Amino acid sequence: MTSPRPQQIRQLIAQQAARMMAEEGIQDYAYAKRKAARQLSASDVHCLPTNAEIEQELRLHHEIFRSEEQPQHLHRLRSEALAVMRLLDRFNPHLTGPVLAGTAGRYAETDIHLFADSLKDVELFLLNSGIPYEMDEKSYRFGSERRRLPVFSLEGPHGTIRLTVFATDDLRTSLKSPLNDGAQQRAALPSVEAMLAEDA
Repeated sequence: MTSPRPQQIRQLIAQQAARMMAEEGIQDYAYAKRKAARQLSASDVHCLPTNAEIEQELRLHHEIFRSEEQPQHLHRLRSEALAVMRLLDRFNPHLTGPVLAGTAGRYAETDIHLFADSLKDVELFLLNSGIPYEMDEKSYRFGSERRRLPVFSLEGPHGTIRLTVFATDDLRTSLKSPLNDGAQQRAALPSVEAMLAEDA
């Protein structure tokens, strides 16, 4: 029978990682759990929580410590995401990540996926619209395959907005969730509009 101690350490690591993601702006689950484990002097890799366990603690953290401000914070981020999605409507934008899931903390980034025939089309649109950006790449899992995709980072009034550019056909392919082996959740423009109307 498993000793309760590793399970207790696992939960403490999940709670500490969730706190850092909520309050310090850490975005990466793997980095958050490793840092939390170091702080708690937990060297056993079997004590590391899953990303889904950390997200569960993240929701709990918001309920306990930010119950009043979290709904307003999410509404602001989602409203800003909606404005960007409307602007980029021609690229079939989809909201994803913590802002969609409702776990976005104080310094969370807003993730929007774009689907375009050409990266240049998106870049030219941003340039012609006078929208400043920085370019980077991010790794995504498509089934057993990993691909690095271009990301445009914009600075919005409530934080960074990341626009990842996928090929048009990628919308038909399931993207692996960072939380589990299921598909990553994405919401198209009408769904985000409905979500905001419900929030209001």
